[in-house]
Amino acid sequence: MYGRVYSRILQRASSYRLTVHPTVPVQAAHNCPFSSWRPSGLDQRFYAGEESGIWTRRCCRFSTHQDLDFQQSQVQINSLLRTNEQTVNVPEFDGRALSAVRKFDSNQLPANTPNEDRRSAATCLQSKGMLFGVFDGHGGWACAQAVSERLLYYVAVAMMPKQTLEELEKCMEHGRPVPPILQWYKHHADFNYRESAPLYINHLRVFWQELLDNEDHDEGMSPQDALDCAFRRLDADISLEAQVPLSSDLMKSTAIQVAFAGCTACVAHVGTDGIHVANAGDCRAVLGVQNDDGSWSAVPLSKDHNSQNHAELERIRAQHPPSERDTVVADDRLLGVLMPLRAFGDVRFKWSLELQQSILASLESGVDLDSLNLYQYTPPNYLTPPYLEVTPEITYHKLRPQDRFLILGTDGLWDEFASEEAVRLVGEHLSGIHLQAPVSPLERKLKLGQMHELLLKRRARASPALDTNAATHLIRHALGTGEYGELSQERLASMLALPEDLARMYRDDITATVVYLNYDLAKLHHS
Repeated sequence: MYGRVYSRILQRASSYRLTVHPTVPVQAAHNCPFSSWRPSGLDQRFYAGEESGIWTRRCCRFSTHQDLDFQQSQVQINSLLRTNEQTVNVPEFDGRALSAVRKFDSNQLPANTPNEDRRSAATCLQSKGMLFGVFDGHGGWACAQAVSERLLYYVAVAMMPKQTLEELEKCMEHGRPVPPILQWYKHHADFNYRESAPLYINHLRVFWQELLDNEDHDEGMSPQDALDCAFRRLDADISLEAQVPLSSDLMKSTAIQVAFAGCTACVAHVGTDGIHVANAGDCRAVLGVQNDDGSWSAVPLSKDHNSQNHAELERIRAQHPPSERDTVVADDRLLGVLMPLRAFGDVRFKWSLELQQSILASLESGVDLDSLNLYQYTPPNYLTPPYLEVTPEITYHKLRPQDRFLILGTDGLWDEFASEEAVRLVGEHLSGIHLQAPVSPLERKLKLGQMHELLLKRRARASPALDTNAATHLIRHALGTGEYGELSQERLASMLALPEDLARMYRDDITATVVYLNYDLAKLHHS
């Protein structure tokens, strides 16, 4: 498989020389229109200027004046892979209780420009536990950005007892400093929608005011209820913000951009009582478990919401008339267009056509919809909306001494290898021990060439790790693993050197977060 893919990359790339002109704003290949959407004919067109040798794709211009350079040094490869990596050591005791998390590693590698993936990590300061999330945007990065900034606040507020919420409200009423809700762990390259912050704070406040009016909210919600409520409430707020008048044109256009884009989300709450995972879409959470013999097992803590999930297909079909059974999911996509079957935003699959047209028409005249990543497009067979929702599927797992780490990843990671392989890579990275299965009776009868292949595979598994960050280790192997499981610098260099118009054809944005669990705490609970 590796050989065929790599040869296709080189063959295609070597067929032309390429330079990106810096004076022209480069838009991501996914802008035409969505990475998780089936591209339309318009968006797949390339216009070739035969005399000048320049290719144009929307506002991307490529020249034939310079060769693609696939020859990258180990230093260059490491620099690219480690640009967005993050490692945070968590105090064993946070002043209130023992922490269920020892540390976490995180990293991102974009294929789109800009990256459509987002990640979040924070400690709950007014309740217990830590929150981790990965978010995979489509139709641009706008929705993933907003959700990554806001969702963890909604979860934390929902878990807070009424007495704490009353203190928050009093501070807001009297203009006093509000006690911090979360301790964020941000990478230096992360950014926020600063212009929309007042809007986001106001709607978060409305949310906690409604919780204060709820007589049953005395002790706050459980993590499971808080996750479910937060997902659905934030999606409703995103929808509302795109429909109501706002204080500035920039805020209004941002709200509409967020609502028409979309993102999937996988969020984990890790507390001393266990792990709660809420998933909507095709991101994934996997638990790494160390067996008695030192080997590693993967325990899935989420299910992918896509066409490969038969229960998910039946759920969607049951929500629409029998006459739509063959069109609700066509060609493995929602209405033949969208791959994930649950998502934030994506109001194009939720609102009526009349509402969509009205909202887009409300934008100031002269606004370029393409510049906002908005398109006048109606999915086929759009008869009985809504077709999409964000209600998360929630899994609970009680921590055990053998539970060592949790991997959260966007689908760009899982496109490259299975959950079991990811757990093995992180487990062996953690322990430094590369277990080899005994040679089976069948393998003893292998011919010389087959035995050579077996030895190459075993040698590849015993190779030392090049990265201290486990998320970087995962991404390196996701893109650089060769035919026998060995790390191929040539393959890795070629994948990292691909320009944006080619990169998205061969891989997706990748985000991975590895959370190391405090198994000593689990031992105390089990003793």
